[in-house]
Amino acid sequence: MATGRSRAENRAMMTDEIRRLGREHLATHGAAGLSLRAIAREMGVVSSAVYRYVPSRDDLLTMLLVEAYNDVGDAIDAAVETVDPTRRRERLLAAAEAARDWALADPARWALLYGSPVPGYTAPGDQTIEPGTRIPALLLRECAAAYSEGLIRDDLPTPAIEVTDDMAAIRDEFGIDTPVRVLAASTTLWAVLVGAISLETFGQYGTDTFAHPRALFRSQIELTLSMLFT
Repeated sequence: MATGRSRAENRAMMTDEIRRLGREHLATHGAAGLSLRAIAREMGVVSSAVYRYVPSRDDLLTMLLVEAYNDVGDAIDAAVETVDPTRRRERLLAAAEAARDWALADPARWALLYGSPVPGYTAPGDQTIEPGTRIPALLLRECAAAYSEGLIRDDLPTPAIEVTDDMAAIRDEFGIDTPVRVLAASTTLWAVLVGAISLETFGQYGTDTFAHPRALFRSQIELTLSMLFT
């Protein structure tokens, strides 16, 4: 005979519902407009009931942030895995296009990740750094692998000493054994990817400027890759 849900199951269900409504409110009100009280009203419970599962708005933002980072990271991983590991350039292009598709399908969550900072909120590094670095880490590792396979240009410029120090720290953090000039050049791909997606997702190109934005994005990424690959 069924005895009903356990306390852990009830907590998981409540947390999932709060998270779902948080995503909906994010789309309608933006990150700055998130309110646990509003979510409680929509759930038909007192606000204190919601606070037992998510103590504050900042905790909800962190929850949504981590979830979004992992969702886009999963989408990119899935796209990259469809391309043979020997085709590094095509894998990077697949990663970029998967990120664009995800952003256009869920612009509110892309804005949470790469839009304006939420006033009064500071993301806790112990929870967000690992999921937040999934995409750049994948790009850097793919470029590092391409370099080890002789696919990256030999004439990449050596960055300024300040940048060199930063790249050395990143190399140590991610355990990537490749010259700092390769890492520095690889960050250009990351910057172009995020910048181009954000320009399109946030409507910064204007509504009628480009008739074929997907083709434009692909050409932007391919041009960047051509600067890295032989």
